[in-house]
Amino acid sequence: MTDASAKAARRPGEQALTALGLGAPAPDPADASPHSFPGGGRWRTEVPSCEGPEALGVVLKEASRLDVPIHRISQGSGVWMLTDVEITEMVEATAERDIELCLFTGPRGTWDIGGSTRTDSRGAGLRARGHDAVAGCVEDAVRATELGVKCLLVADEGVLWTLHRARAAGIIPQDTTLKVSALIGPVNPASYAVYEQLGADSINVPSDLTLDHLTEIRRVSATPMDMYIEAPDDLGGYVRMYEVAELIRRGAPLYLKFGLSKAPGIYPYGHHMRDVTLASAKERVRRGRLALDLLARHGADGDMDPLGSRFPGDLRRFGISS
Repeated sequence: MTDASAKAARRPGEQALTALGLGAPAPDPADASPHSFPGGGRWRTEVPSCEGPEALGVVLKEASRLDVPIHRISQGSGVWMLTDVEITEMVEATAERDIELCLFTGPRGTWDIGGSTRTDSRGAGLRARGHDAVAGCVEDAVRATELGVKCLLVADEGVLWTLHRARAAGIIPQDTTLKVSALIGPVNPASYAVYEQLGADSINVPSDLTLDHLTEIRRVSATPMDMYIEAPDDLGGYVRMYEVAELIRRGAPLYLKFGLSKAPGIYPYGHHMRDVTLASAKERVRRGRLALDLLARHGADGDMDPLGSRFPGDLRRFGISS
């Protein structure tokens, strides 16, 4: 939000609480993020967990019906879970509407034979275990970009750096954007800044970060931030719709991700999960409409980045040695 729109906006329940002597202090301008997307907007939207052409069709139809603007649609199962034909259908459908399509790269630790991820410590997490797993991620990246995908989702720091180097070398197109998954999202400003330097163009943070945490991050990095406004249960199930305006004020440039709690996990997707996947895809768009309605109700729906925008602006990177 700009200073002008921040003054016009109101916080939830503000007038009634003030009348009852329970008003809150005015927002501190020092807490606000000074950053925006290259086009000047402060927020974009994303619909996640869109697992194939059929789910994508549901999302696009429902978005049209409910007038929900979408900047990015992402998939969570992985490039290798889609055929070339399916990827091409998704690329063409999103390109027709000027929406960025983001597909997940390669094998992840919870899906291979490593036992540590199944212990109480969740050791190694979702990262790519060993050379072969990194190779699988690179294979997915090359295949997806050759089919026209322009955004890749990554859940490993080494894979991120490798794909950034591949992008710089022209192995994948230089206009490819790299998105860090919520599965490894950073929780402090120092680690957030490291992901930026490793090549991230947008970084998904856990949805349980406080507003002060977002302000701390914005003091060190302007990299676009992705945040579930409603998180899936396996990421905590947090619902933060009433905070959307303040999340934008503190965290801009911010992607509002319309997730869904109280829904079964669908990764890796297959047709045996069809009914729940399509139903949840439709409901994610509705949740987006609810969040946007709240923003409008509070006079805080200005400063959306223009539809079709996808680039992050100038970011800082580690040097790449030859």
